Amino acid sequence: MSKITAAITATGAYLPETILTNAMLENMVETNDEWITTRTGIKERRILKAKGEGTSFLAIKAANDLIQKANVDPNTIDLVIVATATPDMKAASTASYTATKIGANNAFSFDMDSACSGFLFGMSTAASFIESGRYKKVLLIGADKMSSIVNYDDRATCIIFGDGAGATLFEPNEEGLGMRDEYLRTDGNGREFLQVTYGGSSNPITHEVLESGGHYAFQEGKTVFKNAVFNMADATTKILERNNLTKDDVQWLAAHQANKRIINATAERMGLESDKVMMNIEKYGNTTSATLPLLLNDYEDQLKKGDTVIFAAFGGGFSWGSIYMKWAYTKK
Repeated sequence: MSKITAAITATGAYLPETILTNAMLENMVETNDEWITTRTGIKERRILKAKGEGTSFLAIKAANDLIQKANVDPNTIDLVIVATATPDMKAASTASYTATKIGANNAFSFDMDSACSGFLFGMSTAASFIESGRYKKVLLIGADKMSSIVNYDDRATCIIFGDGAGATLFEPNEEGLGMRDEYLRTDGNGREFLQVTYGGSSNPITHEVLESGGHYAFQEGKTVFKNAVFNMADATTKILERNNLTKDDVQWLAAHQANKRIINATAERMGLESDKVMMNIEKYGNTTSATLPLLLNDYEDQLKKGDTVIFAAFGGGFSWGSIYMKWAYTKK
């Protein structure tokens, strides 16, 4: 019997209807379209506006998109994982609500949070459950409502983030396709440079915190940028080296969509041509846990069975890594 590997067999996505353009941001903070575009590559981002709709709304929509496209019976799903930095609430989990609402009545579920690396780490987790042989269908969703923790008076962060969700289905494969290798790392010394300081157990929300805006996301841009460029490039080259892969063996780079300059630096370190680099940051901005599955959904028509896809991400924590995957299907 061949070794069981974990392969992605379907994708889905959801983006809110409301579009926040660079031109709109010019009326909100001191910035302009040229400044944003040249430094980040972002032109617009999606925002979930309706009152009471949180990350679960995005996750449910993306999951239902996958279920409909791939004709999946929700009752056959064994596990639902939601990677998110913006759960609906501190408790209960966003994943449990999502699983119930999509009809995954036989699944257990849980949330994962590693900031912008959440979906990448979730891929490792989903694969492990499949490779154990005990589970056949794992639904991994990356979803974030970043607008809920962004201060739209802070031009350092409000230009970057958007809302969205992407979903992937992991199933067993005996052809050697799917997950092949991973290199995942964290460094807790970096958390002071990218965080939402208040709202957790060490720093609860108070009236003073709300008045000062302490419940919003904060980042020290230069430090984060420098670490992201180095660590994403380093992780991908390590994956290539230890699997004896050259740039000619790689069909696609699926990198976290935080900043176009970071993505390009990673591709250049790998020696990849631009037509091998998945990119949608100009349309969605940084959707945190959702960037990687949104890329897969956008490029699904171009992916071919057997393609080598190298994933890379970097996020708060600091957290980062790279995954080597052989794509398992050609869309009909």
